[in-house]
This record gives sequence, C-alpha cells and structure tokens, in this order.
Amino acid sequence: MSDDTQNPDPSADQTTSEPLSRAIGERYLTYALSTIMNRALPDARDGLKPVHRRILFAMRELRLNPTGPFRKSAKITGDVMGNYHPHGDAAIYDAMARLAQPFAMRYPLVDGQGNFGNIDGDNPAASRYTEARLTAAAEALMEGLTENAVDFRPNYDGTLEEPVVLPAAFPNLLCNGASGIAVGMATNVPPHNLHEVIDACLHLIKSPDARDDTLISIMPGPDFPTGGVLVESRDTIAEAYRTGRGSLRLRARWSVEDLGRGQWQIVVTEIPYQVQKSKLIERLAEVIQIKKVPILADVRDESAEDIRIVLEPKTRAVDPDQLMAALFRVSDLEVRFGLNMNVLIDGRTPRVCSLKEVLRAFLDHRREVLVRRSNHRLDKIAARLEVLEGYMIAFLNLDRVIEIIRYEDDPKAVMMAEFKLTEVQVEAILNMRLRALRKLEEIELRAEHENLTAEREALMAMLADEGSQWSRIADQLRETRGQFGKSAPGGQRRTDIAEAEEVGPIDMDAMIEREPVTVILSKMGWIRAMRGHQPLDAEVKFKDGDGPFMAFHAETTDKLMVYGANGRFYTVPANNLPGGRGMGEPLRLMIDLPNDAAVIDMFPWRDGVKYLVASKSGDGFIVNSGDILAQTRSGKQVLNGDALLCKPVTGDHAVTVGENRKLLVFALDELPEMARGKGVRLQKFKDGGLSDVTFITLEQGLSWKDPAGRTRREDDLTEWLGKRATAGRMAPRGFPQDNRFN
Repeated sequence: MSDDTQNPDPSADQTTSEPLSRAIGERYLTYALSTIMNRALPDARDGLKPVHRRILFAMRELRLNPTGPFRKSAKITGDVMGNYHPHGDAAIYDAMARLAQPFAMRYPLVDGQGNFGNIDGDNPAASRYTEARLTAAAEALMEGLTENAVDFRPNYDGTLEEPVVLPAAFPNLLCNGASGIAVGMATNVPPHNLHEVIDACLHLIKSPDARDDTLISIMPGPDFPTGGVLVESRDTIAEAYRTGRGSLRLRARWSVEDLGRGQWQIVVTEIPYQVQKSKLIERLAEVIQIKKVPILADVRDESAEDIRIVLEPKTRAVDPDQLMAALFRVSDLEVRFGLNMNVLIDGRTPRVCSLKEVLRAFLDHRREVLVRRSNHRLDKIAARLEVLEGYMIAFLNLDRVIEIIRYEDDPKAVMMAEFKLTEVQVEAILNMRLRALRKLEEIELRAEHENLTAEREALMAMLADEGSQWSRIADQLRETRGQFGKSAPGGQRRTDIAEAEEVGPIDMDAMIEREPVTVILSKMGWIRAMRGHQPLDAEVKFKDGDGPFMAFHAETTDKLMVYGANGRFYTVPANNLPGGRGMGEPLRLMIDLPNDAAVIDMFPWRDGVKYLVASKSGDGFIVNSGDILAQTRSGKQVLNGDALLCKPVTGDHAVTVGENRKLLVFALDELPEMARGKGVRLQKFKDGGLSDVTFITLEQGLSWKDPAGRTRREDDLTEWLGKRATAGRMAPRGFPQDNRFN
C-alpha cells in the first residue's frame, strides 16, 4: 500500500459545504439566544443578569460581608473575570459600579468606598482606587446558597461552580428594576418601593386569584431612587402593569422660593431617573441662549450633597406654572420612561409579563427555595440525630465502650456488632473527646435530640401542607419588609404619583418681550438684529468682501419669512437672531436652505396678507400668509420651479414686465389662490422670462423712478391692459433699463 493510503490526510474529511444563508442563520440564532439568555434579559426570579449574579457571588466567596472590611475593586473584578465571567474587566467594573450607585439603584447591592460616579454623569474612578463590599440587601438575595436552595452549574472552564439563580429574599426585579437590549427584544423595568412590592406579594399569597386593580392599589406605581413626580393617570399605569408595556411620564420636583419684595425663583430639588444633571443644565442654558423659552432668564446649579437647580424668571409677572410647563416641553425636566417587562421566566423563556405574572414567578421561586432548604435541613437533622443516638448508646454503656476501646484490636467492628451501631455512629464515638464524658453533656445531648426531633416533625408537617409553606414564605417576607421597608433608613417612598395639573395653552410668542429691532441681512447671508428701529440706510460694518443685501424694521415678537430661490418658505423667530454688536451669524445655520439656493426675499409675517409668488419662467399664483408658515428648519415648499419674486398683493390690477421689456396689465381676479403648485402663466414670452411684477389701482395709473431719481408716471394704461398670459406691449418711454418697477 502507498503512504497516502496508510496515512490519509486528517483534514481531508473535515471540510463541509452548506448554503451561506443556513450557515449565517444558525450562527446568528446561536448568538441571539446567547445574548437574550446570558447577557441582556434579567431572570424574573432574582431580577439579575448573569454578570450581576456572578459579581455578587464572587464577592460572597471573598467574604465581603456588610460588616466586614472593604476590598479593592480591582481584586473583585479580577476574581469575577477569572472565575466566572470571562469578559472584559471594564464591563465587569462598570456593572459593579452601577450596583453601588444610590442614584441608579433603589436598593444598592454593593457598598462602595471611593468615587463610584455621580448624578452629573461623571464616570467612576479606576478600579484600583475604589473599594467595595456587599450590602445587607445583597446578602438577603444570597441567603440560603449553602443550603441547596438553588441549582449550581460548572463555570466556563469547569473548575468551579456558580449558582444558576440566587434564592432572593425579596423581589429584586421590581425593587431595583432592570434594563437591557438583546437581539430583537429589550427590557426596561422601573424600580419600585420594596415595602409596597412585598405587600402585593402577601396579598397574592392570601388571594392567588387577586385582581390586577387590587394589586395596583397596593403598588400604585414605580418608586425611582432620584424621586421626582410621576404624572400619569391611574388608568394609564394600570394598563401598563396589565400588559407589561407602557409609557410613564416622570417630572422633576420643584417649588417656588420667595426672595422677598415680590421677587421669586424656582428651585428644582429632584430630577427624573437616569437624567444626567450636567446635561440637563447644559440643555437649560441652551434654551436660554436660543431664547426658546424667553421668560427664563438664568439657570444656576447650586447642588452640593442634594440637588438644587435654581431657575430665574425674566420678570416677576411670569406665572411659575406656565414657565415650568414650557420647560417640561423642551428639556429633560420631564421624561418618558418606557416600561417593558420582558424577562426570563424560569431562566429560559423570554416573555413580556404583567405585574401579577412577575410577582407569581417570584413567589413560585420562593416556594421552591423553601422546599429545597427544608429538605436540606431534614437531611442535616437526620445525620445529626444518627450521631446523637450513637452518643446516647455510648453513655448508657460507657464502661463497656471504654473497655472495648482499650483492649480490643478492632474496636470499631466489635462496637458495631455488640451495640448495633452504624459506621457513622461508631466513628463519632471514637472521635469523642474525654471531656464530653461528663454528666452535663449527656443531658445536653438528650435536649438536643428532643429539639431536633421536634424540628424534623415541624418541617415534615410543613412540607406536607401547601398552606403551611405559603404561611412560612409570608413570615419570611414580613421579616424582610421589616429590615428594608418603610421603617428602615431610605425605605420611604421617594416618587410621588399625581396626575398632571392642567395648564392653559402656552403661547410662546406671548412670553417674548416686544421690542423694536432692525434686521440686517448681508449679501453673503449673515444676519443680525440691531436694537431699535435704526435708519435703513445707516452705515453698518460687514465682513471683508461682504456688503448689505436688505434691511427692514421688525419686532422681537415677529416671525420672519425667508423665501428661497428653491420656492420654499422658511420661518425664523426674530427673537432668535443674534445681536447687532458683532457681524451676526450665517442664516443657513438657522434654516436648511441649500447652498445653491439664494435668498430672494425676507419680511415679517403678517396674518391675512396675500402674496404673489412667481417663477423666472413667468408662472405664478397668489398664496395666503397662513399657507407659508413653516414649522421646521427644512421649510415649506410653496412654488414649484425657479422662484423669482414674492410680493404682497395690493390694489386691483397686476403689472408684469418681461426681459423683452414688454409690459402687461391685467385684473387680479384672473390669478388663482393656491397653497402650493406651479401656478398659471402670467405673461407670454417668445424669448427670455419674467423680470418683475407690481400691483396698482388702475385709476391711479403706474409710477416708477427714473435713473435720476425723479418719479415718472403713466396715467392711461389702456394700451397695456389685457388678459393674463398675453404678450403685452413695449414698456412706456422712460421705463427703467433694468426692467424693475422699484
């Protein structure tokens, strides 16, 4: 045989082929399931994700008890990563730091020493600078781990074991909340008050078929660690808890502080959950800078240990409720919390659960823990009773036992044969110390035997009766409630629940102080507003290479309409314009006007005014002022085509002139009113297009200025009078060479 036959290539049969779609599908499904079950979604039983569970278990293995010493966070992170969670140390430390943050966790599970971040959004110090240990709440979650309360599984390399789930003495999922994004699903459970959650559990134990409304009356809503006010109706909250999905509005807590002499300021003492204070202050400062809420004058952060954000109104005549209602709209002083109770049931099945289902999952877990711990205790009692019975036989036959031990070659076998003892009992007797042979020890053994026998009977009776089991669970929950409930430090409800007070419609324009301004727009598109009505021909400085384009008088309460060559109207509030001390700001930073579209006109918006919009090709129509207001930066498309002009409609006739110098006068009623479109033909041109349009009262004739500045007029316009879309006649003698009326 050849060498190839004797030694086949080991890689020859290891290559397989399969469709790419199937290969990708199988691998992505594996990844998705791993993310859902082992990373992003919490377990309904203990409310923890694997990383948090492993952190707490590793800290327990390090004996970091609530009353013990702290250990370096780097040591804890290293143990978690090396023993149970083979991922990045930064991710593990971030997860541990969050468990220690009182503004993130309603009942912190890690007691941190050092800089673990703050509500401003600053990151924790490096793990080598901070220390940590467990809290009493974390200890309660792990109570019973040594008593076979839960299953253990091998760690990632099979050298150690870790718990599949923690025993959880309280419903941590609801008490501390959870959030996470998996593949194709997410979860967002708000924190709640432990006292209320346990009260709901006790009611569910008493009445397993309890109605959702009853549970919600016991648990009225979330209780966030940062406090605030939940402004949602009871029906909205109830519906969210019934379905497991909903949106809840959370507002900052504020009050009016009297400064005397009629002066006042607003003080914010609690901000919504998960809102970074520094970013909130930045947003409020931006609102002041761009004058989005004109009645707000200043914002100051005077926070120390507690939050204190001071908001100063512009005048004392401002209504505080109106001011706060406006700020709730434009800042994170009010946020929406998207409730989504998508959790793992029994650690395997992701499901969006109602409040009742989440409570039931916890209670069923507690019952399983109770049964397992009781059976474990029974095994311990049985083993101890076996030893005690051996001890008592030894005490009854003490002299013979001593004789056997002294003279027999194999005392173990002789004692087992003579006294009918088990191997365990004989080993215990042989290991007994001489000091245990005193009379008092015999009395103590008999008392211990009686107590253990009574305890065994009680445990067996409890395991045989479901009602007794639930009674024991209820007692345990009451004990936990006493430890962490309303009577404990920090156990009182922090978030108030109230329906939002109705504030009248907020007229943002009414908040703006009405002042005259002169708006100046340069050729290069830089805009500014100078205080007061300055002379329009006054000399103004511009950037090098720039110059004046247009100037007009307006007021700070005006909406300014910008008409672009693309046929779109843009709205710019006059109070948002930069002041006149500098060169202004580019108009294109305020609106989304394309670079290739020039500004054709700009004017203050007035209600009830009609405008003629026309294109270079000579098409146009009349549009009402109400149809040109734009609500967004992108503006509002009105004229389809290359825009030429926009002019307010007056008089009873329109006068058009083309690039061919032909002039046409026709009645205004021939022009249609439209909100958007191409329009109709104004004047017919063989070559060229439209130059200008003006409006006149026919009886008063047409006037214009010649190059010398003298006013010329034509009283009899019969020669040029015609129907719309006709060619017209050559302009009268002396008409401007640029074919413009003004």
